[in-house]
Amino acid sequence: MRNISVGFAMTLLVIGNLSATFSDALVKTMEGGPDGAIFQFALFRQLSAVLILIPFCLTAPAKNLTLGLKWHALRAHVWLVGVFFSVVALTTLPLATANAIFYAAPLIMLPLAAIFLREKLSASSIVAAVVGFCGVLILVRPSEFSWAALSAMIVAVTLAVNNLLIPKIPREQTVPQTLLLHNLIGIPVAFALAVYEGMPFSFDLFLRASGSTAFILVYAATCVVAYRAAESNKIASAEYSGLVCAVGVGLVLFGEVPDMLMVVGTTLIVVPLLWLAGREKHKARKAKKQALAAVEEAAEPV
Repeated sequence: MRNISVGFAMTLLVIGNLSATFSDALVKTMEGGPDGAIFQFALFRQLSAVLILIPFCLTAPAKNLTLGLKWHALRAHVWLVGVFFSVVALTTLPLATANAIFYAAPLIMLPLAAIFLREKLSASSIVAAVVGFCGVLILVRPSEFSWAALSAMIVAVTLAVNNLLIPKIPREQTVPQTLLLHNLIGIPVAFALAVYEGMPFSFDLFLRASGSTAFILVYAATCVVAYRAAESNKIASAEYSGLVCAVGVGLVLFGEVPDMLMVVGTTLIVVPLLWLAGREKHKARKAKKQALAAVEEAAEPV
């Protein structure tokens, strides 16, 4: 996969997060909410993803499908955990609040990337993470902490872990192959959980899950491309773009009006990370100018 600029990687994440918001909106309409057929929904999400992705994988080398299976298995089952808790959060919390907590994932990615991937964190990254975490605390409101808020935080952790595992995926695999394996490998466990759940299988739920899958596949594809091309601490702030869409969709479709704590908490998350992204772009432009100056100086006749 060819290298892309940090700016283009961030643009891909913006598109992906807007699509993910519509996927969340479909989850919110799920009948029964947290008491519904959650594992059946997860199973249908995976089955529909496989059906959508197979045509895009037919022209790619089949031998690539055997590469990196342990990493795909890990990501697939982390994703299953995320789906379960996302249904609990989305059907209980306002769409914008749930999404705001989900978008703590980039904050979680910063320390995880430093610990496990040895990515260097700047002082500005640390400041942005601390301020953003204060925003998360305002959103989850510890004094009235709920199962739904905890569920949303667990989703954020699963998103962070899955994104940080992307560099482990073999680069020989195409994006459709990566997404196919991510869903295919998790089907046996999802099926077993759906059977254990004991809920009657529903075609309407399959249709909702398929629509949600189509939107989330756009998000997943943009994440794979973006995080393969750039360091996570440079582009993670773009994940917060979906908050604007979540507020709009929640207001229009579900009549959810954000309260002041929602506005303050979201602001504390988004503003520092936008500032951090601006600093990264400024540093990149400065480095480019210095490199050009060095080339020009070397080219001057002695």
